[in-house]
Amino acid sequence: LLENAITPIQQYSYTTGKNSSDSAMIIDAMDILYSGKVEGFCIVSSDSDFTRLVTRLREAGMKVFGIGERKTPSPFIAACDKFTYIEIISTPIKSNTSSENGSKKDGLPAKESKNADVAIGKEIINLISVSINDVADENGWAFLADVGNLIIKKQPDFDPRNFGFYKLTHLIKKLKQFEIEERDSGNQRIKHVYVRNRIKIEK
Repeated sequence: LLENAITPIQQYSYTTGKNSSDSAMIIDAMDILYSGKVEGFCIVSSDSDFTRLVTRLREAGMKVFGIGERKTPSPFIAACDKFTYIEIISTPIKSNTSSENGSKKDGLPAKESKNADVAIGKEIINLISVSINDVADENGWAFLADVGNLIIKKQPDFDPRNFGFYKLTHLIKKLKQFEIEERDSGNQRIKHVYVRNRIKIEK
């Protein structure tokens, strides 16, 4: 706590078997909401009891980011604008790993670089495919940033790091179902990335 400048708050239990800390946190969150001094909240919990709090904060126009363990109930995850599993935060991805032939794969763990599309699964591949079609132009190309934002709206706990990749670009490059095109942005150091489906979506 001291290293991260966190101030602990003692909350006594008023009766046996009841967690008074949850109620205190909800009251504090509502006090902060009505202060009008913030634009968003981050709730670190795996407890579904905070689901209604999250929906209330979003009803008030707040952005809500959730962080919790993989055991977090799906209603709480779905209520957040974005949900991140604490396991991927505590386990950093190696920036450079060797592939089978000894070459370097920037930002790609070795186990994913061998067989990424099998590890990711059909459900996630279809989620990406449908999202691409939803925002694609008449030629099937979609701006990758728009695709990523739409995926998060559909599935708040989606994160490339869940599959061992730093960025969505790295994940899609490992999947044979998609093709990527980099376009000039007017800035030599910045490229706009577009993506489209190679094959039809499996239903």
